[in-house]
Amino acid sequence: MNDSASASAPKPRRARVRAPELVGKGGWLNTGGRDLTLADLRGKCVIVDFWTFCCINCLHVLDELRELEEKHRDTVVIVGVHSPKFVHEAEHDAVVDAVERYGVHHPVLDDPELTTWKQYAVRAWPTLTVIDPEGYVVAQHSGEGHAHALEVLVTELEAEHAAKGTLRRGDGPYVAPEPVATDLRFPGKALRLPSGNLLVSDSTRHQLVEMEPDGETVVRRIGGPGDFNEPQGLALLPDGTVVVADTVNHRLRTFDPASGALETVAGTGRQWWQGSATSGPALGTDLSSPWDVAWWDGRVWIAMAGVHQLWAYDPADGTVAVAAGTTNEGLVDGPAEEAWFAQPSGLAAAGDRLWVADSETSALRWVERSADGAGYAVRTAVGTGLFDFGHRDGAAEQALLQHPLGVTALPDGSVAVSDTYNHALRRFDPATGEVTTLATDLREPSGAVLDGGEIVVVESARHRLTRLRLPEDAVRVEGAAHRTQRPATDVAPGPLRLDVVFSAPAGQKLDERYGPSTRLLVGATPPELLLEGEGKGTDLFRDVVLNGDVGAGVLHVSAMAASCDDDPDNEFPACHVHQQDWGVPVRLTPEGDTRLALVLAGMDA
Repeated sequence: MNDSASASAPKPRRARVRAPELVGKGGWLNTGGRDLTLADLRGKCVIVDFWTFCCINCLHVLDELRELEEKHRDTVVIVGVHSPKFVHEAEHDAVVDAVERYGVHHPVLDDPELTTWKQYAVRAWPTLTVIDPEGYVVAQHSGEGHAHALEVLVTELEAEHAAKGTLRRGDGPYVAPEPVATDLRFPGKALRLPSGNLLVSDSTRHQLVEMEPDGETVVRRIGGPGDFNEPQGLALLPDGTVVVADTVNHRLRTFDPASGALETVAGTGRQWWQGSATSGPALGTDLSSPWDVAWWDGRVWIAMAGVHQLWAYDPADGTVAVAAGTTNEGLVDGPAEEAWFAQPSGLAAAGDRLWVADSETSALRWVERSADGAGYAVRTAVGTGLFDFGHRDGAAEQALLQHPLGVTALPDGSVAVSDTYNHALRRFDPATGEVTTLATDLREPSGAVLDGGEIVVVESARHRLTRLRLPEDAVRVEGAAHRTQRPATDVAPGPLRLDVVFSAPAGQKLDERYGPSTRLLVGATPPELLLEGEGKGTDLFRDVVLNGDVGAGVLHVSAMAASCDDDPDNEFPACHVHQQDWGVPVRLTPEGDTRLALVLAGMDA
C-alpha cells in the first residue's frame, strides 16, 4: 500500500539488494583518468545520481547535494551517472563541458547507451540511489527535495557500519580537472547596451561582463560569486537599467550601467515549491530558476524554467505573479492559465507577441493577448512534445529543433532560434510558416542579439561571442529526426494499478496538520491512452484504465509528499517537500504488467 496511512507506519528492517556494477561506454570524468568500480568504493556510503544536463530538476539536485557532499566528504562518495535524453547529450565532449559548466565536484560516469540506467531500473531524471558500504542498494529517491532524507539515511549508515567495522573514512576518488583561462566561461545570454557595448552573462564565473562592440575586448566585469549564481537572461528596461535572471539564486536583480549599482528586485533566494505563493510582493515571493527575462506588455516576463511556467514582474507596484502555465511539464496550448510548458528558457518580445523557446519540448511558442483582450493565450509554431526532436527544415508543422535555449526577434517579423543542441541558428517566418537554417557549426548557442545588420551569437560551449551577417539566403540542411531512446514499459490494456512508493525519512511523518500532505496528478500523451483515472487526487495510488486501441504512449505522473519532524513537543516542526514528475513511455501488450510502481522515496516492496 502507498496511501498516507502506510507512509507513517513503523519501518520494517531495511531491504538490501546487491548493487549492479557501474558501466558506461563514455568512461569516467573527474577521476584523473582512473576507471572506478564498486569494489573501489567499498566502505563508503555511495549516492548514485542519475542525471542529464538538459534537465532543470537534475541541476536543482546537484545544488541540493552540495552541502551533504561537503559535510560527509570522508564517508560519502557521490557518483553522477550521466544518462542522456537528447542526441547531443550522448556526445562525450558535451558531458565534459556540462560537468565544468555546472560545477560538478564528484566522479561522473558517462553512460550514453543507458546501460547502468537500465540495470538500476531507473524511470526518471533525476533519480538518486543509495548504496551502503557493503555494496547493497538500500534506498532510491526520485525528483527533488530529498537532501534531508539522505542526510538522515547517511548518518544512520555511518553509525551502523562504523559499529560493524565496514565503514572506511578518508578522501574519495574525485580529482579536479585543470582550469582553463578564457575571457568568458560558458556565457548564457547577451544584450546590446545603449552605448553600443555588449553585456554578457558569464554564467559559470557568476558575473556579468561588458564588452566593446567587437565582442572580444573586455570593458569591465560586474559582480562575482557573492552577487550572482549562474546568471542567464538579460533585458533592458525603459529606465535604462538591466534586469538579470540570477538563476541559481532564484532571484531577479537589476544592474545600472551608469552607476554600476546592483539591486535585488524579486525573489527571496529560496526555491519555489508546490504550495508556495504564486503571486505577491516581489521581494517576498519565492522563484524557481528564472532563465530568461523580457520587457513586454508593460511588465518583465520571466521564463521560470524550474516550474515550467512564465511569470511576470511589475516594477511599478513591486509584485510578481504567474502569467502562464500550470507547472505540469509538456506541450499544451490554449488559455495561459491552462497551458503546459517544459523548461522555458528563452524569451523575445516582438510587437503583439512574446516568443518563447520551450527547451524540453524542442519547441518555439508564443504568447499573445486572448481574443477578448482580458487575458493571454499560448500557441505553438514548431514542436510536438517532450520526446520528438531533430534538425529538419521546411513547413513548421513537420520541422524539428533540439533543445533550443534562445529566441531573437528579427526586423522583418521573423525570429531567430538559438537551436542549442543542433549547434545552429534557425529561423521561423510567421508569414510563410517555414523553418530554415541561418548558420551551422556553432557550439551550443544559447542566445543572440541584433546589432545593426548583424547578429551576435552567444556560443556558450566555445566561450565566446560570434558575429554573423544575417544571410539573405538560408542554408538548407538535410532533415534528421530523433526520438528519446528510453525503454518502454510493457503494460496490459485495461485496469492498471499506479503506485507511487513513498516512505517518510526516519524521524519524520506525513504532515497532515492542514489537510492531505500528498498529491498525485495523472495524464497521458495521447490523451485517449487513458480511459479512466486522469486528473488530480491526494492518494499516492491510482487505479487507471488504459485504452487497448492505443498501442503506445506516455503516462505523465506528478507526485508530491510533505513530511515533518515527528516530535509532538515541537509546535513548529521542520518540514520537507519531496516531488517528482515522471514521463513513462508505455507499450500496451496482453502480457504486460497490471501494476506500475514509481519510487518517490524508499524501496518498492
